[in-house]
Order: sequence, then C-alpha cells, then structure tokens
Amino acid sequence: MVEKVVNNLEMIRKNIADTCQRINRDPAEIQIIAVTKYVSTERAMEALDAGVSHLGENRDDGLIHKYEILGDKPTWHFIGTLQTRKVKNIIDKVSYIHSLDRLSLAKEIHKRADKPISCFVQVNVSGEQSKHGLGEESVKEFILQLEELSHIRVVGLMTMAPLTEDEQIIRSCFRKLKQLQQEIQSLNLEYAPCTELSMGMSNDYLIAIEEGATFVRIGTALVGE
Repeated sequence: MVEKVVNNLEMIRKNIADTCQRINRDPAEIQIIAVTKYVSTERAMEALDAGVSHLGENRDDGLIHKYEILGDKPTWHFIGTLQTRKVKNIIDKVSYIHSLDRLSLAKEIHKRADKPISCFVQVNVSGEQSKHGLGEESVKEFILQLEELSHIRVVGLMTMAPLTEDEQIIRSCFRKLKQLQQEIQSLNLEYAPCTELSMGMSNDYLIAIEEGATFVRIGTALVGE
C-alpha cells in the first residue's frame, strides 16, 4: 500500500504543477493536507513516509489516537466541526483549526491555548443547510469581534463546495470565498492577516487551486478509503 500512496501523491503533485503552470501560479504556494480521518494510523504513517507533512483529522478521538503514535512528526490540522467542550482535548496537539465559526468556540480556543493558534474561519458559501459555517454577510463582523482574543490568529477562510458535477457551481463557491478573503485581508488586521484559503478536496482540488486555494484537503485520492 505504501507504493500506492507514493504514486497517488506523485500524481496529485503533477496535477497541481500542471494546473499552476497553466494559470501562472507557483506550486509551492499550495499546501497538501492528507485527510486521514477514515484510514488507519499505519496509512497515515505511509503518507508521511511518502513525503506528506500535514495531516488532517475531523474528530478529536481520531486525532488523539493518531497523535499518540505519530506525535509531532506531522503538522496537525483539525478540519471538522469542533465542539466547544472538546477543544481542551486537541488544543495542545494542533497547529491549525479549519472550522472556527462561532464566538463561544473562539473564546474556548483562546482560553485553552498557550500560544496563538492558526485558525480558518469556516464560511458556508453554498448556503446548504447540511453545512456548518458562517454566512458570507456575517464573516467581517465575526472577525472584528476576535480582536481581544490574543491566542486566535485568523490566517484565512475555509469552505466546502457542494457535492455536484456542475463545475460552475463549484467554481462560483470558491470564487466567492476568494473575494471575501481579499476583503478581510484589505482590513490589515494584525490578528487576522487572512492570506490563506482552505478549499478543495479530492474531487475538486484543481478547481479550487484555479480559484486561489492555498491549502487543499485531500483524503480518498491520496490515502484511499
């Protein structure tokens, strides 16, 4: 299986390089996060051995289990919905949280962290009921409320596009997030530089890169089911 992960990573990097060349972007701007939430610790280790350095988990127990074995070898990303009461379980293990979407969560992260945590504000650009995240119109006001929370650093915005074959719907979703990210960045807030975009998964990461993604969250296409 190691070989399969290596081959998958090679193909993903080639796809990213080809896309970046076509749109005149530097592939070094794109950080691949291997989403290991559905696979074993052994498979996560294979991803590390293949050359991935960033791993993403969406449940606190999954992250803790893998952290016990892999420790600080990877850079850890928490990419799922984070319950406020579970912040204490993961806060000393993660470098990035991709799902900041409410003030109570921000306050808990600030309280529990002993250093600034890089956070992506999750935005529900598609407006789907099934998805978490702030509405576009609420993002600026929410970020302005975080100024006093010195352990929160808003590095960017995150979204998930709808599961659809319609490329235009996906593209429109990513484009809106890019516009919003630029608006926040232009505020020049020291605690919220908002230079990054976490968007794109196995089925749509190349579209996301075309629309400005800097972090792509890839599970199935990289580490399998």
